[in-house]
Amino acid sequence: MSRIALVTLVVHDYDEALSFYTDALGFELVEDTDRGDGSRWVVVRPRGTEGTGLLLARAKDAAQSGSVGAQTGGRVGFFLHTEDFAGDHARMRAAGVRFLEEPRHEVYGSVAVFEDLYGNRWDLLQPA
Repeated sequence: MSRIALVTLVVHDYDEALSFYTDALGFELVEDTDRGDGSRWVVVRPRGTEGTGLLLARAKDAAQSGSVGAQTGGRVGFFLHTEDFAGDHARMRAAGVRFLEEPRHEVYGSVAVFEDLYGNRWDLLQPA
């Protein structure tokens, strides 16, 4: 095994999730395929990378809907690395991304926790 290719993120709506990840976070759309049964295969990932992507999967029932925004139990579950912390932080704030704290400068790097449109917590992190 060489890498984790995709991580599923359960969402309420494909288009609103796609808009957030491509517009507010600056991710690129890798694939958006209609599966013919009302569902789609929607994959995004940070622009210009070949790494792990997010599979945006629309909730199919009440149990899945209940997990939207709480897939990691309120903990930071996703870590978005950057080479330009200040620039990306400013761009994301201007795009309406909700940061839960002011930037911190730790021994491991510069970091700030933000929420996606559903409340999942992410670290924006520039490693030291």
